[in-house]
Formats: sequence, structure tokens, C-alpha cells
Amino acid sequence: MAWSSRARVKLLFFAKSRELCGCKEDHITVQSPTSFRNLLNTLTNKYNSLSTISGNLILALNQEYLERDSENINLNAGDEIAVIPPISGG
Repeated sequence: MAWSSRARVKLLFFAKSRELCGCKEDHITVQSPTSFRNLLNTLTNKYNSLSTISGNLILALNQEYLERDSENINLNAGDEIAVIPPISGG
């Protein structure tokens, strides 16, 4: 990563992540570019309650799922990060 900047992004929490955080949306300023791991660490540092499900969280950037091994995620001001808990079906 040759250069970095900071971007203020909107967080959207769904289902169990919403319950754990106590809100449906928030904003956070993060480094860009970043990795999935760094983004997840930033979220769990701000919302300690997410650490209980962090190993199974799905993150989406502007409605596109992020791969857990992503190393170069470019974030821009106003982007939306969806925090999606583990999904089970029946």
C-alpha cells in the first residue's frame, strides 16, 4: 500500500450484530486502503460485544460481500459497510 488516507463510512448492523451493538447504524472513520482483518479489528475495538461473533461475521462494502482474506480494500467517504452476523437456515 503506497499511500493511505482516512474515510468516514456508514455502518449498518443487522440481526444479532444490531442487538449486540445496540444500534442499527453508525459512522466510523477508518484507514484506506485497509484489509478485512484490520476493518474487523476496528469494528470489534469500537463494539467489544461483536467479538463474540467476530469469527463468523460477514462484511459487505456497498452491498458487495468482502472476502475474509482481502488485503486491499479501498474505502471512500460515504461508503456503507454492512455488518452481517452468522446466518442459519432451516
